[in-house]
Amino acid sequence: MVSAPVPLQGGRSNRVWRAGDRVLKLYQPRGGNPLFANDPHRENAALLALAGTGMVPQLLASGRFEGRAWLIYGHITGAPWRQDSGHVAQLLGRLHDQPGFEDLPEGMNGSAALEWQGKAILDQLSTASEPVAQIRGLRPIGQVPPLSQLSLIHGDPVPGNLVAHDGTLTLIDWQCPQLGDPSEDLALFLSPAMQVLYRGEVLSTGEEEAFLAAYPDPGVVGRYLSLKPWYHWRMAAYCLWRSQAGAAQDRRALELELQALKRSISPKKA
Repeated sequence: MVSAPVPLQGGRSNRVWRAGDRVLKLYQPRGGNPLFANDPHRENAALLALAGTGMVPQLLASGRFEGRAWLIYGHITGAPWRQDSGHVAQLLGRLHDQPGFEDLPEGMNGSAALEWQGKAILDQLSTASEPVAQIRGLRPIGQVPPLSQLSLIHGDPVPGNLVAHDGTLTLIDWQCPQLGDPSEDLALFLSPAMQVLYRGEVLSTGEEEAFLAAYPDPGVVGRYLSLKPWYHWRMAAYCLWRSQAGAAQDRRALELELQALKRSISPKKA
């Protein structure tokens, strides 16, 4: 007998149910999210391309129902990531060494691209808004050039998309993989906004240091540190967009991201 579907909590973009050992995802219409795509084609392709690596759940079926895409994959008995940041860094390092696959868009690459994306988010908001003016005034200075060699990145490796089970980790919600700068995944995981939204608390200094020490490529870590102010600046713009769109929980996330941005710009004054 097949178990009755049970809604799963935690997702912020789509409707998801569990039925026995299977998970059904029904994609919501795309809402124009300026930072995180919601592309069922990319998720389907990622689960196929990375099958057998242990980094993704097992794809079982996919299709369309009344004009909306759906996907079924094997349920992973585990829990959202809570501890051992070094384990996440090692997983992301493995992912970034995987070959890309067809039809992947290129991600934001270099400070100029991050500045463009941050400005595009702010341009969607009221120009008279005091928070918009504050974020514009905190725009970092200095330029970091784009990478010539791009990597496969998850694009949304937040705690809610990391399932801990059997002593390992699996990434779920592959709606926005890209060919991009691997430091992007580091920044998204380390983001205080994403940590508080999905884990309920920010990373400690020790957890952040352990993550950076465990990531296998020091060059990527150095690049993340160079781009860190830009990543915080863009995330602050995104959190403001979310909060003005009616997501009250993002106001706290915005405060945390602004604090991190100020520290990254003027570490001696923070």
